Amino acid sequence: MAYVPGVALLAALVVGCSAGDDGNANGADSKAGSPTVSPAPPGKYLTLPAPCRAVPRSTLKDLLPGAAELPGDQQDKVFRGSAAVTYDTDRKVGCSWKSDAPSATRSLSIDFERVVSYDPAVSDDDRADTVYAKKEKAAGLSSSATSGPPDEEDKKSEESEESEKAKDPADADATGSADPSPSESSGGSTDGAPGSSSSPEEALPSRILDNLGDAAFLQDLPKKADSTAQHHTVSVVFRTSNVVVTVRYAEQPALITQVPDGRELQEKAQALARKLAETLSE
Repeated sequence: MAYVPGVALLAALVVGCSAGDDGNANGADSKAGSPTVSPAPPGKYLTLPAPCRAVPRSTLKDLLPGAAELPGDQQDKVFRGSAAVTYDTDRKVGCSWKSDAPSATRSLSIDFERVVSYDPAVSDDDRADTVYAKKEKAAGLSSSATSGPPDEEDKKSEESEESEKAKDPADADATGSADPSPSESSGGSTDGAPGSSSSPEEALPSRILDNLGDAAFLQDLPKKADSTAQHHTVSVVFRTSNVVVTVRYAEQPALITQVPDGRELQEKAQALARKLAETLSE
């Protein structure tokens, strides 16, 4: 009887070791059997270009007629542009230019937004595509698949963008107003908006653009029906990888009897957008 406790203790130790081995084996099997989730790939772009240096002076001279005839210091001021007020230059930057010629005022603005997804299951490119699709939908166009309800990150992004627009007078001055609402869009119709010229040059609708980045559209905004000013704005928006770029180009003639050439505005806005896309790809 004196040896019974020792035998019992030895048996308990053996059982305990066996249980521990089984637990480790089961744990290893569980880990080996669980699915391996690879994080989504990052976007191509980790930085953004300096926006006020993104447009060559030769291009600005073409887009801002009359500026080249100004005295040296005034000319330099126009071509230097005005940087947009943003609070995270790693994520969003912009610049605007404006020239006042005797015949008309021309304004130009460009915005770069680098989209980053903080969801490891969603790539930066996919998140950028969602941002782009919302802009396309707001323009009254719908080539992209409609996205589902916005998640919390989308809501925060939209709130941040609206807040920056409210604090960014340079962006508003670039076209005379903030981003147009869907009701102001021509929505892909072949007819000009009420109050616009009916000439063939003006009958160019908003539309999806081919061969520009990964996706692109043009939004044409002739003057509002209740406005006497012949203000005409064209926007070109495109996405390349995880960067969304917006180009806005506008003209307001000095006389209300003069009508801006919508075709020229569209062609020049598209040409600039393609140059920016090429620059980003370099």
